[in-house]
Amino acid sequence: MKQYKHSVALDVSKCKGCTHCLQRCPTEAIRVRDGKAAINSQKCIDCGECIRVCPYNAKKANHDPLDILNNYKYKIALPAPALYGQFDNLDDIDFVIQGLLDMGFDDVFEVAKAAEMVSGYTRQYLKSADIKRPVISSACPVVVRLIRMRFPFLCENILPILPPVELAGKLAREKALMEHPELSPEDVACVFISPCPGKVSYVKNSDGESNIDVVLSVSDVYFQLVDRMNHISVPESSTESGTVGVSWAISGGECTAVFNEKYLAADGIENVIRVLDQIENSDFPELEFIELNACNGGCVGGVMTVANPYIAKARIQSLRRYLPVSPNYHPDGADLPDDVMVSGFEHIPSSPLSLDRKEARRMMAEIQEIRKDLPDLDCGSCGAPSCAAFAEDIIRGETCADECVVFMRQVFHDSLLSHKRESMNKQKSKESEDKGCDKA
Repeated sequence: MKQYKHSVALDVSKCKGCTHCLQRCPTEAIRVRDGKAAINSQKCIDCGECIRVCPYNAKKANHDPLDILNNYKYKIALPAPALYGQFDNLDDIDFVIQGLLDMGFDDVFEVAKAAEMVSGYTRQYLKSADIKRPVISSACPVVVRLIRMRFPFLCENILPILPPVELAGKLAREKALMEHPELSPEDVACVFISPCPGKVSYVKNSDGESNIDVVLSVSDVYFQLVDRMNHISVPESSTESGTVGVSWAISGGECTAVFNEKYLAADGIENVIRVLDQIENSDFPELEFIELNACNGGCVGGVMTVANPYIAKARIQSLRRYLPVSPNYHPDGADLPDDVMVSGFEHIPSSPLSLDRKEARRMMAEIQEIRKDLPDLDCGSCGAPSCAAFAEDIIRGETCADECVVFMRQVFHDSLLSHKRESMNKQKSKESEDKGCDKA
């Protein structure tokens, strides 16, 4: 199996071995071994939850540095809609676009514009009769990876349309090469300004097939961008996005753009998992479309942003008042372009206990036996997120039962009681012997 390239990494030198990340990881991908956290790459979905909760900043998001832009001749900025929510009192997106141009970018192609186009394609796709419903948005790569790993029966429900960032990169590159025939494809860099590590991983694992060449973090760009924006008095009118595209930055924004009442929007990875569980179990009423965002509040809640997600969400809602509804749309009834459709999403198999079914059943039975002796407190002191995960780790040979503090405390307590009874019995025996000697 091809090694998955992750964007969430651990700085071992900063890790204190606490259990914050352990308890919050939604896929139980983290263990604490020898006083340090360790991330299982096969289970990690790059949601960034461990980055968010680590009090020692031991988790970090790997992304491209700003100076990598020096390697390219023609640079196109692709700002995520979430970028607009980072600035206070912003009432004109043109300030952001002009600021990016002043930073040294040769052109700017708004991901919000591509989002409006994807919304139009989605509306057309939902009119198809032979599709698996409910259709689940493919915009959040964390959710897509989660479904492929843990909910294989829902893979057919994922929307088979390019996510906005990919479509933006495709259109931006085509535009640049058409307007500048002197450029070669290698001269052009499509630079996505991302709010989350999930999209970094998406690009890293594209095997060169992505239209994105560089991924910068919103937080890295923000400070330079603010400085440039403060020196702009009247920006040029250049924005090509509207309320629909900008709303993709917050939870529910994509749903409202499909113009369908049978939809559901959920944000926060724990809520996402809960919704997927219910969909898989058919516990939801009939739905047409489902929007899921791994980050709280939507993309504005990504760990590579600057602003508080709820403040950023309020800013986005305020900014929408100054925008047209949607300058970009897909003509009603028109066919979907072939180059925006993607192939099906395949299941990512998990690591089995054993490739031999008989052996796997035996190991599962042993796990159940071990669990009977464990306290079921899920305290995390053993280095595993739950007693069930700890039992599995024991069977896999990754740890031993001695690591369970509660279990060992009980063993020590029982041993102490046994030693105490033995001492008492010896004392009674000695006293009986002494009394016998006295009688003699």
